[in-house]
Amino acid sequence: MTEPLEKRLEKAMAELQSAQEAIARTERELRTASFSSLSSDRAVRATAGPQGELTGIEFLENKYRDMSPQELAASVLEAASSARLKMNRHVMKAMAPFAEPSSDVPELKGFELDWERIFGPEVLREDEDPARDGRATPAWRDALGEEGGD
Repeated sequence: MTEPLEKRLEKAMAELQSAQEAIARTERELRTASFSSLSSDRAVRATAGPQGELTGIEFLENKYRDMSPQELAASVLEAASSARLKMNRHVMKAMAPFAEPSSDVPELKGFELDWERIFGPEVLREDEDPARDGRATPAWRDALGEEGGD
């Protein structure tokens, strides 16, 4: 037997209120979030803020002194891109539960977000941080071989 409309409406309103509170908590957390990342040569650390903006750059252990301008620029871009990607993935993970369908109220179907369109295709790739575990050399580093090398 189906539930009375009043009971279903009551459940839906309770779930809506719960979702609104959870979204408010998530928004507060995301407003203060930041992520840092090191370049693969460990010369630069970049920090991305809550909207993916660059909020900090650190040049580590004076390594920049021995780098060409192209190498330094590449290290800064690598670290900044990686930090921003971490932030984007964090936002994606934090917001994903709000897009899912309701288990208690079948009428609330959820919705689909196109994360690739919002953040770019790299946000969906599994290879989170090749610089961290040494799996691969970024393509732009290979390109520096002749132009930016000694």
